[in-house]
Amino acid sequence: MKRLFVLMACAALIGGCAKTSRAPMPAWKPVAAVAPASAAPTVDANGQPIEYIPFRAGVSSVTVENMAKKEGCTGGQGAGLTSPAGPVETYRMVCDNKRVYTARCEMRQCKAM
Repeated sequence: MKRLFVLMACAALIGGCAKTSRAPMPAWKPVAAVAPASAAPTVDANGQPIEYIPFRAGVSSVTVENMAKKEGCTGGQGAGLTSPAGPVETYRMVCDNKRVYTARCEMRQCKAM
């Protein structure tokens, strides 16, 4: 009987603690793309203008950055996700030498494009 009383008191205490009033978190809003500070558009090594999209880290961002580093591509923000998150994702990284490194990852198995 004593155990039942202690168990009921603990359940009431835990149940009362769970009913704290909190404001719900606001919905996530994507950040707008920011153009570079320079007036002239930045071009890649082939003379094509570089498209600026907001940076989104993905599951395989570090893997793609390591692959790019082996190819001599360093700098920038790193490898950003350019497709919707899912089993097949594409990543893009702008190198210091203005080369664009892209990779496609399928089920976390990445290959350079």
